[in-house]
Amino acid sequence: MPEGLVAVLNAFPYMLEGSLVTVGVVVGAMALGFCLGVPLAVGLVYGPLWLRRLLGFYVWIFRGVPLLVLLFLFYFGLFSLLAINLSAFAAGTIVLGLISSAYQSQIFRGAILSLPEGQFKAARALGMSDFKAILFIILPQSLRLSIPAWSNEYSIVLKDSAVTYALGVAEIMARTHFVASRTYQHLPLYLAAGVIYLGLTYVGVKSLRLLEEKVKIPGYAQ
Repeated sequence: MPEGLVAVLNAFPYMLEGSLVTVGVVVGAMALGFCLGVPLAVGLVYGPLWLRRLLGFYVWIFRGVPLLVLLFLFYFGLFSLLAINLSAFAAGTIVLGLISSAYQSQIFRGAILSLPEGQFKAARALGMSDFKAILFIILPQSLRLSIPAWSNEYSIVLKDSAVTYALGVAEIMARTHFVASRTYQHLPLYLAAGVIYLGLTYVGVKSLRLLEEKVKIPGYAQ
């Protein structure tokens, strides 16, 4: 049996354990990005000028600075300066979540702007406050419209999670690199890691497509 195949078979269970760590990072980052992205989008659309500019600066920073720079800036710089003792896993998840929130805010912002303005005016005419109109009329529709783009964001966060190995997070890439540096079977091991990432991408995107079909309104174009 070829040495490369032997190395993959021996290391595959170890690499699969790393996929659990990867999934944890991705789920945590996506959840944080969602929790921050929704209010960011609302503020960017409905907030006063000073708030829109402030939130726009936040989005610009986290979309413009490379991921690796932000990981090092927060983990070795900001967190240490503030005496915040976080694990590499938690730090990587938080940074990915902050970056994802910037991108998700633009996804939700576009979905909000795609809705007819008359719906917001009609809600006001019925006596609803702006807060209730956004919460019960605008957001449910915009979140449903955001699912296709959200599945794309999932794929991006999943791929970006591989960079967290630079902090020492024991995810797929870190474990693969550890085994490859000792067996010298780099090509087959990294191919196996690629297959795992493809599998995780397929499962996540497929799940979101099923969700999209479940919440789809028959006969409604959007």
